[in-house]
Amino acid sequence: MPDQNRNLKWQNIALMGFVMVWGFGNVVNNFANQGLTVVFSWIFMIALYFVPYTLMVGELGSAFKDSQGGVSAWIKSTTTPMLAFMAGWTYWVVHVPYLAQKPQSLLIALSWAVSPSGDLATTLKGLNPLILQGMVLVVFLVFLYVSTKGIKVLKVIGNVAGTSMFVMSLLYIVLGLAAPAITGHVATPNITPKSFVPKFDFAYLTTLSMLVFAVGGCEKIAPYVNNTKNPSKNFPKGMLVLAGMVAVCALLGSIAMGMMFNANAIPEDLMMNGQYYAFQLLGEHYGLGSLFVIVYALANTAAQLSALVFSIDAPLRVLLGEADSNFIPKALSKTNKNGVLVNGYIMTAILVSSLIIVPALGIGSTNDLFESLLKLNAVVMPMRYLWVFLAYMGLKKMSSQFKTDYKFIKSDKLGFLVGLWCFGFTAFACIMGMFSTDATVFTSEWVFKVGLNIITPLVLMGIGLILPVIAKRTNGSEKTSN
Repeated sequence: MPDQNRNLKWQNIALMGFVMVWGFGNVVNNFANQGLTVVFSWIFMIALYFVPYTLMVGELGSAFKDSQGGVSAWIKSTTTPMLAFMAGWTYWVVHVPYLAQKPQSLLIALSWAVSPSGDLATTLKGLNPLILQGMVLVVFLVFLYVSTKGIKVLKVIGNVAGTSMFVMSLLYIVLGLAAPAITGHVATPNITPKSFVPKFDFAYLTTLSMLVFAVGGCEKIAPYVNNTKNPSKNFPKGMLVLAGMVAVCALLGSIAMGMMFNANAIPEDLMMNGQYYAFQLLGEHYGLGSLFVIVYALANTAAQLSALVFSIDAPLRVLLGEADSNFIPKALSKTNKNGVLVNGYIMTAILVSSLIIVPALGIGSTNDLFESLLKLNAVVMPMRYLWVFLAYMGLKKMSSQFKTDYKFIKSDKLGFLVGLWCFGFTAFACIMGMFSTDATVFTSEWVFKVGLNIITPLVLMGIGLILPVIAKRTNGSEKTSN
């Protein structure tokens, strides 16, 4: 690439990556899972998982600088077309649980924006799960229809709102750490070094998937390797700065949460409403009433709206836009006069609607339902990261065939082992995340939750394995008839 097109510096890479990867919900959800012991977990995750993950992405992006297909293209170049299809399928299908929960998050954000005291959110929490999920289903179907219209303005609003939430998240860390110094009150009593060390038991291992979920997604940065000035030096530097920024926000954010909430008595609905509780408390500390929670709730409402529409349409277009007829039935790529992938939308509607309603049949409260869907996301979403590490291992086995401007690890054997470590850890975290520790073991609800966490990824991936069989029969018959 000509030098004039390499205009990104390490600062640009770090900031772009930070906005892509990090969010305030990562702090709240993992604090709700682990309390102050999450501080140790963040140090471990960032040093031994997130840093190598980001630097692997840099090498893959450099090796496949002319590729526009992302991870599926990396897999196709290093393994087989079938695995490349499964990588592409995985990147789409993990959005199904995401879309099943997104309307929930939208309703919660809207309830806090309308009623910053939290009264409306309390009403939502008290609803029968089936009633709430009925509302969620209506919201999803409405925006499934809206997404067919391609409302670009909503996406622009979402970007602005997302930036606002990002700024608010950093603001919370600064003001949250300063508040105890002003008031002299710390919510968690008797904080000592031992307060930050977890108990390495089965319950702790089930929380790892949420941490992996929090730091994943940096492969979106890969295309920018080739726009970076002196990439062999500046890209890894930017990635290391990104890791440092995430570490600082994760650690200080978790400590700020421990100062505002008692880590020994975490509210049961902290995952569901914790972000709003945090800004509500912040407003009280600084005598600003509901200002912070209103601003954050409005920004989050707009961001959730945009994310819902974008996540329905964009991943589907990536999957079906250049569909390989050997693996995807042509019927799924059918478009109407407006360019809408009609059958693809129907498939999305069936899968997401099922995942909206089915959990409500076996989970007794809306708060448990919200947490269960969030934890299901933490099991399913990291499955797509497995393909990144598989591609990196393939790259290291075939390194002589590819020229890269940047190498994370020069030794192919060591690089392969690091890729294998990240692959194995991700798979282990996903498997452990399937087990629920928020209910009495072996009760009917516990069995239902664990069963849902095991069956959902199996079904979603199973559909991906069935599609090539259907494609072989239907696409072949179409060719014959023509």
